[in-house]
Amino acid sequence: MTVSGPGVPGGALGPGDRAPDFSLSNQFGEPVRLSALRGHPVVLVFYPFAFSQICTGELGAIRDRPEIFAEAGAEVLAVSVDSKYALRAYGESEGYSFQLLADFWPHGAVARRYGVFDEASGMALRGTFILDGGGVIRYSVVNPRGQARTIDDYAAALARIGENDRNRIE
Repeated sequence: MTVSGPGVPGGALGPGDRAPDFSLSNQFGEPVRLSALRGHPVVLVFYPFAFSQICTGELGAIRDRPEIFAEAGAEVLAVSVDSKYALRAYGESEGYSFQLLADFWPHGAVARRYGVFDEASGMALRGTFILDGGGVIRYSVVNPRGQARTIDDYAAALARIGENDRNRIE
C-alpha cells in the first residue's frame, strides 16, 4: 500500500508544505544544504539502510534512468541514517552519481523533521519528497517497509512540476 499526500501516517509532510531546510554531510564528508539548491527541483529520497536489497534496487533505478532527473533539471539527494563512511563505500560499490546524505547524528533528525523516521526500528521509512524550485513539496509518497517505490511515479511528478512552472504567470 502506498500512502501519499498531507496527513499521511506518522505525520509526514505532503504537497503544499514548505520543505524544512537542513545541512547534512554527503558520502565524501562535504556539507550539503537543501536551501542552496533552490532554483530547480530536488528529489529527496529517504531510505532505511545502505546495502539492503530493496534500497539498492530503488537507488539503482534512479542510477539507471538519469534522464528522468536531467530533463527536469532535478537534483537527487538520497538520505539514510548510515554514516558517511558506509555511504561512500555503498555509493562506490553501486556506481551512484547522485549524493548520498548521512542523517547519522543526531540520529535521524532530518527524517524526523519530514515525518518519516521510524522510532521503533531507528531507521528512515521509504519516503520521497519532490520539491519545486522554491522549496515547496509538490509530490510525496511514503511506502511501508518492504515495498519499493516506483521510478515512473517520479518521472510523472517531475513532468507535472515542469508543466506547472511553464504555465505559471509571474
